[in-house]
Amino acid sequence: MTENKSFGGFFGSSDPDLNIPVKGTAGLSPYMNLDPTLISDNENYILSEGAGGHHRGKFEKAFSQIGGCVFVGGALGGANGIYTGLKETKGLQGSVKRTQMLNFIAKQGASSAQAFGTVAFMYSAIDTSLSLLGSPDEDLNTVISGTATGLLYKSTAGLKGLRVGGAVGLGLSLAYCCMTSPRIWSNY
Repeated sequence: MTENKSFGGFFGSSDPDLNIPVKGTAGLSPYMNLDPTLISDNENYILSEGAGGHHRGKFEKAFSQIGGCVFVGGALGGANGIYTGLKETKGLQGSVKRTQMLNFIAKQGASSAQAFGTVAFMYSAIDTSLSLLGSPDEDLNTVISGTATGLLYKSTAGLKGLRVGGAVGLGLSLAYCCMTSPRIWSNY
């Protein structure tokens, strides 16, 4: 039998180092030939909530929050684009209607995704900064971050827009704290 050099001995090698057993031996991982007891430094790994007291920090959670907000904004904007497109293209047919519908969906989806992502980024940056500065009260950080985000997002809309943005940010952050805080619900 001849050895096929181009596939590294896959088709019948006589090299004993290339014959790795699939079944694991005592304590060894069958696919990596690695003893798991050699890996004792759990500090380098992100563990699930509550596992050994380790958890992800604010900065690490911010990435998934921002991505989730972009996704939700795109979905809501796309749904609004479908509604607007159906309303605006009643008299059109065929490829013209299809193109107009796609334009409405794409434009509204991208616009909403960008707006939601911007708000989530600003909120996460402010909230993470407050945490790094050493503010111990999570609810207070949430309310300050939400209000500051609303104020900052609408800062270019004049004084009236500034007030509305701050009020919306304050209202949403207070509602979130009321729904999630165990201190508020523990009395009931």
